[in-house]
Amino acid sequence: MLRLLCVTVLLAQALAVDPSRPPGSGDRLVRVYGDLAVADRIAVIVPGADTTAATFEASFRRPGGAARALLAEADRVQPGHRLAVVAWLGYDSPATVSVRAITDAAARKGYAALRATVERLPRVPVTLLCHSYGSALCAGARVPGATVVAFGSPGLGDVPVPDLWAGRGEADWIRFVPHVKLGVLGFGADPMAPGSGARLFEAGPGGHSDYFRPGTVSLRNLALLALGRTGEVVLERARS
Repeated sequence: MLRLLCVTVLLAQALAVDPSRPPGSGDRLVRVYGDLAVADRIAVIVPGADTTAATFEASFRRPGGAARALLAEADRVQPGHRLAVVAWLGYDSPATVSVRAITDAAARKGYAALRATVERLPRVPVTLLCHSYGSALCAGARVPGATVVAFGSPGLGDVPVPDLWAGRGEADWIRFVPHVKLGVLGFGADPMAPGSGARLFEAGPGGHSDYFRPGTVSLRNLALLALGRTGEVVLERARS
């Protein structure tokens, strides 16, 4: 436990945390779940808009709760695994209802911070699990060697992501967001579109905040991807 706490401090020591601040005002928080010292794989959860330090652990819809749900699913899929999960709020998450949420300005400011966090992790395979606005950050950060898993994504820009998986729940409202980029507005290409280069995984019937819901095919697929068991991932079925 002491070693885990020390690792957590190491990753978070340069990040200012103020749980009383509202979305978009500069919350920063990084937490580690599992033991990095013995990990043979690491997943980094990068959340989207309206994420704050105050709600970090609130439920599976928030990064801390999502990390706990992911590890619990990994326990079911592969007992005795050595997966560690980093829940990463290392950028200024915008409020959903704001102009900042329809530009990549906040994401661009987080690129270097995400790369720096991953560089300080043990040298084992890293999977970035990137939700909603966070997927734009992951794509733009271009973390060397990392697998990027984008879900509920508004778009990943127009530069190909080398190792990319993507999923979207059937009831996710993000499907109605135009996948265009006009100047500073918008996020460009849809990773779910034909020709994106992404491998598409089944995300089930859930909505925009349901990807880490316990008992779902989306959570199981995310756990399999984090564990590197890509051959067992349920691919997206054809939709009418």
